[in-house]
Amino acid sequence: MENWQPIFSVIVFAAVIILIMTEWVHLTIAAFLGALLIVFTNIMTLQEAMGYIGRSHGTLGLFFGVMVLVRAFEPTKIFDYLAMQMVLLARGQGKRLLLGIVAITTPICAVLPNATTVMLLAPLIPPMAQDVGVNFVPLLILMVFVANSAGLLTIVGDPATFIVGDAINISFTDYLWRLSLGGAIAVAMVVFTLPFLFRKIWHTRLENLDQLPHPEINHPRALGLGGVIVAFVLIFFVIGESLPVPISPAAAALLGAALALLLSHQSRIDTVNNILRDLDWSTLIFFMSIFVLIGGLEKTGVISGLSGVLSVILGKNIILGSLVLLFFVGLLSSVVPNIPLVVAMVPLLKQYIVNIGLAPTEILSADFQGQYPPEVLPLFYAMMFGATLGGNGTLVGASSNIVAAGISEQHGRRISFKKFLHYGIPVMLLQLVALALYVLIRFLL
Repeated sequence: MENWQPIFSVIVFAAVIILIMTEWVHLTIAAFLGALLIVFTNIMTLQEAMGYIGRSHGTLGLFFGVMVLVRAFEPTKIFDYLAMQMVLLARGQGKRLLLGIVAITTPICAVLPNATTVMLLAPLIPPMAQDVGVNFVPLLILMVFVANSAGLLTIVGDPATFIVGDAINISFTDYLWRLSLGGAIAVAMVVFTLPFLFRKIWHTRLENLDQLPHPEINHPRALGLGGVIVAFVLIFFVIGESLPVPISPAAAALLGAALALLLSHQSRIDTVNNILRDLDWSTLIFFMSIFVLIGGLEKTGVISGLSGVLSVILGKNIILGSLVLLFFVGLLSSVVPNIPLVVAMVPLLKQYIVNIGLAPTEILSADFQGQYPPEVLPLFYAMMFGATLGGNGTLVGASSNIVAAGISEQHGRRISFKKFLHYGIPVMLLQLVALALYVLIRFLL
């Protein structure tokens, strides 16, 4: 491999992040141009680039399917109706509204991927905020924080938890026993910040609830059938992969999307062209481009080279290694989407513990099903916590952040990088410190 290619891959990736941070160009354009530079300089061929995108077909299929489901039932006004019910339950009080978003999002994100939950719930936020008379952007940001944090409650709550859990062969129940408390602590940290970061909304009070518009549901029969489709999809999200013939969440979402399109077409509540035209294509293109950029770093050896750096810096000090990994990966995850970051970090970490002699070379095999030495597991736990919670730091840190930004833009307001940073950095730092103490006390002392 020629020496210029790793350097160029790092420069392109850094340039894309800088363009996104400074908002000189739209984040999708920045990532798309960066991915094309990797291809046009022949760091990877177009076929290889498509292969890296194909590795994440599950994520892309899941996003596309849920986007279609949400958009297909928009003409029924179900989202406006549910948003009004949330306002009434909150009795017009801003603090009840904020706590209600936490209470609704947390249990759902424990069993569904966080980006999926944001796709399902975020359309409720703009009409609800309009009824209360507050800016919906902070509410969307809060939902993202809760979704990313609550994803740590179970092994299926976040793609990062599933990737790491699968890599170290930890079961669903073992995860609950060892790691779910970390997720609860992360959510508690978000709740702690509500009166400070969301001060204006926290003190908002709406007196004349009776004067608010009360939207009515359209096309009730189509909505009833749609509810059956959504229930079918959610059930298969939870149990699909444990069936004798496994059904992935992405496959369930795509089948649900196809049925929703069929229902919309047959019931004439909307046209297929209208539904597909209104999807958030920019978010899908952004993710595909990021996967190519990460692929360039992987192919040129940048990522694998970091394992040697870890060996030199950390040696065999597991306590130091775990804490360094938690903060390093957390800060890195604030600018690198956590799904591709975790995919890259797992083999890097495996190679590291083999290099320092704490694990046999057998763990490097893709089909290894044995148990890892208990003393090295805190490294993986810390890396998982850092990658998940670091995603709360900036707009590009997690897939759910990008999804929320896309939904916000569709409703006429853009979540700027600077705006997200204002909320994200305090939450991320508070959570990383709290989880570092948890890892230290629970696993290392």
